[in-house]
Amino acid sequence: MTTKQGLRKPVFTKIDNLKPGTNGHTLTVKVLSSDTVLQKGRSVSPHLRNTCIAECLVGDETGTILFTARNDQVDLMKPGASVIIRNAKIDMFKDCMRLAVDKWGRIEITEPVTFEVKEDNNLSLVEYELVNVVEQ
Repeated sequence: MTTKQGLRKPVFTKIDNLKPGTNGHTLTVKVLSSDTVLQKGRSVSPHLRNTCIAECLVGDETGTILFTARNDQVDLMKPGASVIIRNAKIDMFKDCMRLAVDKWGRIEITEPVTFEVKEDNNLSLVEYELVNVVEQ
């Protein structure tokens, strides 16, 4: 006897609830800016795949964070666009948080958001330090 499980409804997270080392986040955000930081591929070597990486500042009504967009994701992350980011994870880069989507996540364009982005709370500017706790 088999029972078929239905799909779970996504639980939407706000940017100010993101913590280092966490994953599985679903957010609705607005893209504020997008800067290409790496673009290489066939011009460097004929057997390399084309690689494009952009850092995009995204935000909601609780704050902003840098999103690392890779390859096809870069085309979706245009300034002013409203997107739903599904199954995102937090990567640490130079002790600061970055939001990213790997092969298990996805980005969807959605209708324009109605909220005002809180630009004075950028979580990517907060530095974190790894502390080892020794239990006695």
